[in-house]
Amino acid sequence: MNGIINVLKPPGMTSFDVVGYLRRILKTKKIGHTGTLDPAACGVLLVCVGNATKAIEFLTDDNKRYTAELTLGIETDTQDSTGQILSCKNANISAESIKEAIEFFKGDILQIPPMYSAIKLNGKKLYELARQGISVEREARKVHIYFIEILSINKDKVLFDVKCSKGTYIRTLCADMGKKLGCGGHMSFLLRTAAGGFTLDTSLTIQQVEEYAKNGEIASKLIKVESVFSDLNHIRMSANQFKLFINGVFVKTSNTLLKEGDILKVYDHNNKFSAIGEVIRRDSLYIKSKKQFI
Repeated sequence: MNGIINVLKPPGMTSFDVVGYLRRILKTKKIGHTGTLDPAACGVLLVCVGNATKAIEFLTDDNKRYTAELTLGIETDTQDSTGQILSCKNANISAESIKEAIEFFKGDILQIPPMYSAIKLNGKKLYELARQGISVEREARKVHIYFIEILSINKDKVLFDVKCSKGTYIRTLCADMGKKLGCGGHMSFLLRTAAGGFTLDTSLTIQQVEEYAKNGEIASKLIKVESVFSDLNHIRMSANQFKLFINGVFVKTSNTLLKEGDILKVYDHNNKFSAIGEVIRRDSLYIKSKKQFI
């Protein structure tokens, strides 16, 4: 069983909980997720099964898209609605001021990761330190906000659609928006609507996955790992070339359209997707194995 499941993570479960649940349902140890979602959040969570787990490193770099709700006037220690309230202020902010403040966060921005996060410091996760009442200095990180669109403003509630680069904390974005407006704020709802090319409308609930597994239909519901690399060019090798290639030998290519540094999907002589290769230059151009999915 090899492939990707686009899971609709429910609120109240950690991403690790979802993987553990699916591990039992699918009866496999080779399984993992990409792009952690907070326990209170819901939406697209990609779970890789079997050889598809080798694609996790490529999926974590994908851009993400969310529908989020910012509640103005209340700051929490976790920057979301699960935390302890730190301050309450009047949030009588005009729609024009909110729109102007949100414009400020488009493009490249710096974010200080929250204490309640899985980032490690000296081998310990920040949230473990936070639970002990310990706060440490964190270095600001550059992230990119491709767009933010306000969907609605209802008193102190701002619902917006946002597309961002990997590593972006939406609850930190909400908290920073609140600071920008001078009243504070926190993230009160989060739905991930897309991760790379995987969207909410093609996701499966964990109940659906369980039902498909019981009926022996789950293999047909798995997304092929090659779909992760849909934007890459491909090359098909002969049986002899492929045997050398998977054993670490650089395979010479006469394809004049290729250049050094190109990354390619590699298909074997049976036209089966099997690996990702990289074009390198020695005396000529060669293709070396970068990641195998066999």
